[in-house]
Amino acid sequence: MSTAPKIATEAPEFPKEHYLNAKKGFKSWALTVDHKRIGLMYLVSVLTFFLLGGLFALLVRLELLLPGAQLVEQKTYNQLFTLHGVVMVFLFIIPSIPAALGNFFLPLQLGAKDVAFPKMNLFSFYIYAAGAIIAIVAMITGAVDTGWTFYTPYSLTTNTGVVATVFAAFVLGFSSILTGVNFIVTIHKLRPPGMTWYRMPLFLWALYATSVIQLLSTPVLAITLLLLISERLFGVGVFDPALGGDPVLFQHFFWFYSHPAVYIMIVPAFGIISEIIATFARREVFGYKFVALSSVAIAVIGFFVWGHHMFVSGQSEFAGLVFSFLTFFVAIPTAVKIFNWTATLYKGDIQLRTPMIYAIMFLIQFTIGGLTGLPLGALGTNVALHDTYYVVAHFHYVMMGGTVFAFIGGLHYWWPKITGKMYDEKLGNIGAVLLFIGFNVTFFTQFLLGFRGMPRRYFDFDPEFAGLHAFSSIGSWILGVGFLVTMWCFIKSLRSGEVAGKNPWGGTTLEWTTQSPPIAHNFIDTPTVSTGPYDHENSPALSGRAA
Repeated sequence: MSTAPKIATEAPEFPKEHYLNAKKGFKSWALTVDHKRIGLMYLVSVLTFFLLGGLFALLVRLELLLPGAQLVEQKTYNQLFTLHGVVMVFLFIIPSIPAALGNFFLPLQLGAKDVAFPKMNLFSFYIYAAGAIIAIVAMITGAVDTGWTFYTPYSLTTNTGVVATVFAAFVLGFSSILTGVNFIVTIHKLRPPGMTWYRMPLFLWALYATSVIQLLSTPVLAITLLLLISERLFGVGVFDPALGGDPVLFQHFFWFYSHPAVYIMIVPAFGIISEIIATFARREVFGYKFVALSSVAIAVIGFFVWGHHMFVSGQSEFAGLVFSFLTFFVAIPTAVKIFNWTATLYKGDIQLRTPMIYAIMFLIQFTIGGLTGLPLGALGTNVALHDTYYVVAHFHYVMMGGTVFAFIGGLHYWWPKITGKMYDEKLGNIGAVLLFIGFNVTFFTQFLLGFRGMPRRYFDFDPEFAGLHAFSSIGSWILGVGFLVTMWCFIKSLRSGEVAGKNPWGGTTLEWTTQSPPIAHNFIDTPTVSTGPYDHENSPALSGRAA
């Protein structure tokens, strides 16, 4: 196991012209149709909201350091954990990989000069920005306290800013839909000569599957949120039992979108991990076709498992049995990925660079998240664990230990291509280790809290839970320090990082054949593809052939 790429590269020079300086001035950015600039604007936006959501999380853990009130009263606490969920889910984790990294790298990996509909791409960013502004205004004027799921009937009666926050999520959904349409058409119509479906990088397969989910499921959420707004404003009686409505119907509608939304969050992360492992193991991904098609299988099966969120909602035993079976069934294509990644690492020439460290941490934490989901998919154990801290821990092992760690790993992996600068490997490694320690101290402890019966969302708790809560809160501080170190690693890179060159990692996909940072239209000539995406012997990115 070595720690540096084998490839030899010439002394790189920072390019004089690239997408960042091709056109200057605020107007050139505000009206840009360059997918890279749009991706960068998404990236800055989602990272800003990630910091905001993380601050809310730290305040929640600080409040739970000891029994009793520490910082805030009960209503404010409810608003804090709700805002943490709303910001992290709708403003960060759903758009983080598809809209930010996907926008930047889908055309580059595809050998295209841009996405199929560049103006619609910019429009989708402005829709995201509009939804974000509405959400911020709602936070300031009357922060919602319902939890990020907006469950009825409480969301129909609370005097907090439900309508504004729900409308923000409604607007944000249109950005996801337009991005999904754009990606699907781009992959279908703009593949270069020779790039068949089974010569596409696995990141593109993941984005394609994610786009299908966005296109089919997001309208359901939009209609559900619109009905909730109508209920609040006009009393239409869809969810309010006092008006003949059914509050459980809201849960069915909401989770029909929101469980596929889990895959909107995690499937792109699978694509990133495939790219990192292929590059730093110096091997073609084992069982490439199975890994590619498993993304599609997850997208399809994911539409049929929403009911496992509702085992205690009063649905029939037969419905519970069916949803339990489908929950276990959807784990099969996910397990295919884990086993195939592990097989790829077996006897690989592993380069233990910072992105690869994040990929390994992803494999550990996502596996824990998957295995701890089994008791929640089984009817008997779900009843005991439902709405306890066990669910909080499981959710964060999948979403944060999986998606967020993959996102940060992908950011490290593609940082040289985005900025043209390398970062300090030691500093990157220190940040990764701190994040790993802090994350597991914070959330593995919460499995124990859940097993002992600690309910989630509670403002106060019995003294018997005090030790575990304190330990979890200490872990959140380590996690926060890890993020600060990682942020400084990137800032330092921008200020004084070494010039990256075209292909500092020895990657084999088409983005590594362009200069770093890329020119405005990516490629001088349209590339022709004659090999698979992870052919380490014949890749043009390694042989020095022009793209």
